[in-house]
Amino acid sequence: MSNECSLCGRSIQSSSFEAPGERAFCSSGCHDVYATLGVADPPDVDRSTPERTPDGHGLPDSDDSRTFLRIDGMYSATCEAYLESLAENRAGVTAAEASYVTETIRVDHDPGTVSKGALRDALSTLGYTAYLRDDASTEADTAGGTTRRSREMGGIRKRRDDQLLGMRYSLGFLFGAFLLVPYVAILYPAHLASIFDWQALAIFEGAFQLNSEGAFVFLRLYFVMTGLILVFTGLPVLRGAYISLKMRRPNTDLLVAITAVSAYLYSTAAVVLGQNDIFYDLAIVVTAAVTASVFYESSIKQRALDRLTELTISQVERARTYDSDGTTRDVRVEDLEAGDVVLVRRGERVPVDGELVEDGCTVDEAIVTGESLPVSKRAGDDVIGGSIVTDGAALVRVGPDVTSSIDRITTAVRDLQSATHGVQRHADRLASYAVFVVAGAAVAVGGVGALAFGMGPPDAVRLALVVLLAGSPWALGLATPLSVAKSLSSALRRGIIIFDETVFERLREVDVVVFDKTGTLTTGEMEVIEADAPPELLDAVAALERRASHPAANAIATAFAGRDGGDDTGDQSDSADDATGTEGGDRIREFTTRRSGIEGVIGDTSYLVGNLDLFAERGWTVDDDIRSRVADARGFGQLPVVIGRDGTAEGLIVVGDEPRDGWDDTVSRLGERGTEVVVLTGDDEEATDFFKRHDAVTHVFATVPPEGKTATIRRLESDGRVAMVGDGTNDAPALAAADLGISLGGGTALAADAADIAIVDNDIRSVETAFDLAGAARRRVKQNNLLAFSYNGIALAALAVGFFNPLTAAAAVIAGGGVIAANTRRKLLG
Repeated sequence: MSNECSLCGRSIQSSSFEAPGERAFCSSGCHDVYATLGVADPPDVDRSTPERTPDGHGLPDSDDSRTFLRIDGMYSATCEAYLESLAENRAGVTAAEASYVTETIRVDHDPGTVSKGALRDALSTLGYTAYLRDDASTEADTAGGTTRRSREMGGIRKRRDDQLLGMRYSLGFLFGAFLLVPYVAILYPAHLASIFDWQALAIFEGAFQLNSEGAFVFLRLYFVMTGLILVFTGLPVLRGAYISLKMRRPNTDLLVAITAVSAYLYSTAAVVLGQNDIFYDLAIVVTAAVTASVFYESSIKQRALDRLTELTISQVERARTYDSDGTTRDVRVEDLEAGDVVLVRRGERVPVDGELVEDGCTVDEAIVTGESLPVSKRAGDDVIGGSIVTDGAALVRVGPDVTSSIDRITTAVRDLQSATHGVQRHADRLASYAVFVVAGAAVAVGGVGALAFGMGPPDAVRLALVVLLAGSPWALGLATPLSVAKSLSSALRRGIIIFDETVFERLREVDVVVFDKTGTLTTGEMEVIEADAPPELLDAVAALERRASHPAANAIATAFAGRDGGDDTGDQSDSADDATGTEGGDRIREFTTRRSGIEGVIGDTSYLVGNLDLFAERGWTVDDDIRSRVADARGFGQLPVVIGRDGTAEGLIVVGDEPRDGWDDTVSRLGERGTEVVVLTGDDEEATDFFKRHDAVTHVFATVPPEGKTATIRRLESDGRVAMVGDGTNDAPALAAADLGISLGGGTALAADAADIAIVDNDIRSVETAFDLAGAARRRVKQNNLLAFSYNGIALAALAVGFFNPLTAAAAVIAGGGVIAANTRRKLLG
């Protein structure tokens, strides 16, 4: 029998979940997924290579190191291709995968040949800034965020880049406005006077005709100042254009650069020749406008990231070792060694995986396993790193790997994120066609002018440049950032944080939406849902539960706080004197913790609290009505707690993880869209029966570990586009593996880092709103891209009738930019 799970590759010692062909599974959940969906590779994964993880991603060679770097300035699929080629051309690098969605690159390399520092320096070029991802997250003191993504985006380097972009825009606007004054005051009226015979324009006739001395002065001023604006303000655009040429993937940056550079070169030639068709203004306006739109888009993204700073951190950096003499030492987690004993107090996270040394604690493992109920632990039980000790204290012997499940999940998330390529913008796809059309037209017109009309090379080149000025749809470079910024802003106002524009396109292509259960479809908080027992019995049970480590103890003690005259804080003191009885003020005389409940004596009355197995074990009587109600409660995914006294069960307290408000409508509407809905959870099967009854839910898979969730997502992706909705650290690899990850606001930092969308509140109805926004965003992008050609319509018409000059070009810019801005300001959703 295999010692690895046939679905997710998780190591197993033995398994009772087998399928034909000697297959073995680590859990019943993985078995159910395999039996229902089978196993199939994603289209882009080659499973023939042996060095592969279960999710299909390649592992580095044994002598290689894997390094993750953050790259500021990466914003397109072209950037990904360029940086990957740059890294792979370095000696010692075996593979590189970049993702502009997460602004990271993963590099597998021989550390003896090329160091991490050398990689960082090699990738810091042409305006890109590379730095080790671990170094980025250490800037938390300056960033003020708690998620890795928010710390990186708020770090010194990132803020410096954002400030530089703002400076580029500000200086371009300031100096550009200064340089446009002569155009507005003299040049535009001069061109208007050549078209209309108006008396008011008579004084401008013949103005701006440059003699040799005037041309030289004008040339010096505008050639230098416009050149500075073009290079400094437009550097991000020029860089994008250069990379698109280098990678042979034309984009909107190239269209903008064609217009701006052509205007600059044509104007310089016109000044030298003493002519007044000088388009320096076009170069200035195009450069400043596009940079301003990029800056606006960047500022909206930063605002979105600022909303993530209140999420929790699930990784532990310090640990408390426990020596045999009872002394403790505070150490870094990375300094722990196998066999060390670590003390974890109530409310703290277990730093690494290990084995419990002593009895007497309860652990909440939901963050890793997805199990909604805390688990009572005994000596010898395994304890998961990242879980929380909710009752008592834990002495944990560090395992041989000296790592935690959180660390492994984090590594898996990084691997998946860095391999998630972005998609080419719709405008970039248009640009790839437009570049060839415009360039071909310019060459053809220039060639015809030279051959058919006998123009000299200088005149033929100027004619070709005019075609580029009028024909290049540079406004696509303006329309796209404005469309993206407005869509992101509309989402942000609705409490939906979207990190990049590709999310909208990926949302529209989703075929399957996978929901986690605990904390996503349910609230994730244990509370008393129903209590049916005599009041005095509930009072006594509340008193006992204050000192219990039963999974439902805190919920029960909180629900009935104040009824028994005890301390309403629910403090579970070890002193019997602190717990008062409820019947005549009697004190608790005896208290015993059982594996599935508690037992105690208050006054002369014995009490038992727990499940049916505990009552059977102690020989207490339980009538059929209570047994039936226990079965019904389990069917709804709730925890029934039987309570009794003096040998007889007298009532029932139902504790549960309540379904989240709006989940039913959300799932139903997704089903109406034709989208399949799957529930995927690490919780037990009984807790999911409630969701199986919903007509829109296609499949429900329970007891699936984090590795199994990722494998399930991969399997579903082989048949279509998959979105994953979750909130916990255990969901993070699946969120990263999915075509689209959505995390709820009450989730962990790692879940938010892995997701493409973060919902800042816990309103699950926002998932449906995100789909609505995606449809509206597509309509706006298409409208703005179409409106972007209005500039070309005006400019080409003026060129055809011989009236293309700085005045008509300015009119075309104002008209094109104005209609795009007006359309962008419209509400995305009603």
